[in-house]
Amino acid sequence: MKIKTVSQCTLEEVLKAWNKGFEGYFVEINMTAEMFLHRLVGEGLSPTHSIVIFDQDEPIAIVLNGFRIVNGKKTAWNGGTGISPDYRGKGVSRLLMEEALAIYEREQVEIATLEAIKENKVAIALYEKYGYAISNQLLYLSGEYEGKLEQTARIHIETIRPEQLPQFPFYQEDVPWQCSWQSVKQGEAKIFYNDDNKALGYMLYKTIWNDSGEVERILLYQLEILEDRHQNLLPSFLESVTTCPVIKEWPKGDNRAGTDEKAILSKVVKYNKSITLFLVWTQ
Repeated sequence: MKIKTVSQCTLEEVLKAWNKGFEGYFVEINMTAEMFLHRLVGEGLSPTHSIVIFDQDEPIAIVLNGFRIVNGKKTAWNGGTGISPDYRGKGVSRLLMEEALAIYEREQVEIATLEAIKENKVAIALYEKYGYAISNQLLYLSGEYEGKLEQTARIHIETIRPEQLPQFPFYQEDVPWQCSWQSVKQGEAKIFYNDDNKALGYMLYKTIWNDSGEVERILLYQLEILEDRHQNLLPSFLESVTTCPVIKEWPKGDNRAGTDEKAILSKVVKYNKSITLFLVWTQ
């Protein structure tokens, strides 16, 4: 068997290693070339530090790796480990892990992280054998949230770019890899304030649009309420991304300026659709 970095392989070889490697997995993660490249770039995975194992000319296994500085420490993330079904239980997993850990050592990694579905006990046992320990539990929740127009609290909202979040002292940097701002650069962030300009919490999310230009769903990656006594503000935070704003005054020169408020509100209700929210991490 021989080992190549992803950067040394063709895209066809890498895709074959990935799709065969996750064949029969707990969830469907078969990828097209476009999906794979989007994942590689979007999650900051490194082609020069990710590896594919070959048996002769056949790609049979893969590990994707990425590196970031988190709270001042160089952190590695295993963004996917897959082995072709015909090669499972034959020592390939050991070869993958040893090579990945050797890469981490060369890169002077201080913390190595990965995620595993809890039912995948074989993989978890392998990771624990090589020094990993379970540090947290991740939840993936989905559901319909019906936004309401009634405002339950007076909140001021600042919409910012995800990369601006680390500038705020209350931002928590140590979050799961796929939920960090670096993995959601195509999304948006909001900071919530009270009347005294004191921060109440923040949100990191991405809006997904369909081909008709309508909101299909919202992916919610981080939602942090800074003080427990403000937990009642959660619905207001969610409404900030699930409802259309109530416009009480049209811009100067707009030919709808004579429209009364009742009519305006009816327009808001019309477009105030139920939106699916995916909460992919909770602390």
